Amino acid sequence: MPTDPAGPAIDVVSDVVCPWCYIGKRHLETALATLAHAGDAVPVVRWHPFELDPGVPRDGIDRGQYMERKFGGPARLAQVHDRVRRAGTQAGIRFEFERIAVQPNTRDAHRLIAWAQQRGDAMPLVERLFAAFFVEGRSLASREVLADLAAEAGEDRAAAADFLKSMTGESEVADAEARAASLGVTGVPFFIIDGRFGLSGAQPAEAIVEALRRARQPQAAD
Repeated sequence: MPTDPAGPAIDVVSDVVCPWCYIGKRHLETALATLAHAGDAVPVVRWHPFELDPGVPRDGIDRGQYMERKFGGPARLAQVHDRVRRAGTQAGIRFEFERIAVQPNTRDAHRLIAWAQQRGDAMPLVERLFAAFFVEGRSLASREVLADLAAEAGEDRAAAADFLKSMTGESEVADAEARAASLGVTGVPFFIIDGRFGLSGAQPAEAIVEALRRARQPQAAD
């Protein structure tokens, strides 16, 4: 995850089925807006994959059963959802967990984000994937749905569909996840500022702004 030569960059390690990653993205957007309002340079944002559960089958599995097993039953899951909903409301997100029928394998979604990033800014696609899953309950296990979401984010649907049918990017996702692990990333979201400062979790916008401003300070000579 190299330093951007034009100024600090933000490398975001996340998964599209992680609600805290969605919240963290919204906090990041607030931080970027704060910088722009202050007349500061707005850094480049680069997205990197982290599969919370790469063992989920490619076609996905029943979401309700999966989540109840993960959190130890419906009562505990309801508590988790309530906590996330409260944080989401503060970030402008209305989570609709009951609408999610399928827990997907996210490898294709990460491949698609990397593909979009090679073509330009992947932020609109990342937002569309999060909203489709957490608010609309659409299945990210479906390549047809993923292609539709790419089009809704401004990408060429036919090109996205052709890309998804290929195996292009499979090894690149695995390599990126290995690099994140080598940096000590064990949970997401994780923000890397200018390749030097790490922020773990859905940090408030103020913390992201502070890290960016620290990154812009001259480094002491060795």
